[in-house]
Amino acid sequence: MRLLSIREAQPDDVPAVLEMMRALAGFEGYLDAFAVDADALLSRAFGPAAQCQVLVAETAAICGYAVVQNLAFTFDLRPSIRLKELYVVPEARGGGVGQQLLRRVAQYALAQGAGRLLWDVLAGNDAAERFYSRLGGRRESRWIAYRMDDRELLRLAGG
Repeated sequence: MRLLSIREAQPDDVPAVLEMMRALAGFEGYLDAFAVDADALLSRAFGPAAQCQVLVAETAAICGYAVVQNLAFTFDLRPSIRLKELYVVPEARGGGVGQQLLRRVAQYALAQGAGRLLWDVLAGNDAAERFYSRLGGRRESRWIAYRMDDRELLRLAGG
């Protein structure tokens, strides 16, 4: 593998990141609902109103990415950083790309004064669980993830 670089994504990286996002959506089973396009990614990840930070890994080409979001503060008045997505193209897996991306996410979290890094792993993705465990992550056993989709939101909101 050529020299690996981890850096903040730039607007010119959007096509490559979007392709990997689609691949992740396919793997996780929500490709039919995947609505992100270049304009949406540009408006949500770049500029003064950015809603997330995108990091990319590249050798000769972009081979992985991570998306993180800041949760402004929690019980200890320190932010939490949520790793929303981490993806490495299949041909670059096993070469340290994911570890380097997660290391950069950890550096970003510390620079933000974060008290914790949070993420979810798709049930049944044993390879991801082994990867995160090897790097010091641990399964959260005190909390159970819940969600509401738009239909439930409308019903609860009275609409």
